[in-house]
Amino acid sequence: MASKKRTSRGIALPWEQRGAWMRDLLAGPRWKVALLVVVLGIVAWGIWRASVREAEMRETRAAIAEVRRAIESFRTEVGRCPRSTAELVDPPRPGRRYLREIPPDGWGRQLWVRCPARNDPAGADVISAGPSGSFFVDDNVM
Repeated sequence: MASKKRTSRGIALPWEQRGAWMRDLLAGPRWKVALLVVVLGIVAWGIWRASVREAEMRETRAAIAEVRRAIESFRTEVGRCPRSTAELVDPPRPGRRYLREIPPDGWGRQLWVRCPARNDPAGADVISAGPSGSFFVDDNVM
């Protein structure tokens, strides 16, 4: 009599099936592929985040330079510092605008302006609070 090969599958209970896809993925040499995918994802996210941060910094530096140029033009023509950033948009003398609007920093927040500058009476301090949004954290952009 020929013997039949018996396969016993048994009964799989629901709690025994949880995480089965993870065990199958990590079984054998497939764990290396899974690890590679995770590492490449983390590296790609880091590169993307660094490029976004660099774009925000570039935009902030451009806004600061624009406001400084406007303050310098205002001081040259009017002979004093602007009392507020609103004077750069709506100057006391009609006819010339120094800025159409006050540009925000790369994170969409207002710039802080002090004229004359703390250490240079002929200059102006234009500062962004940086990525944190707080002037009390040491990530300010000048």
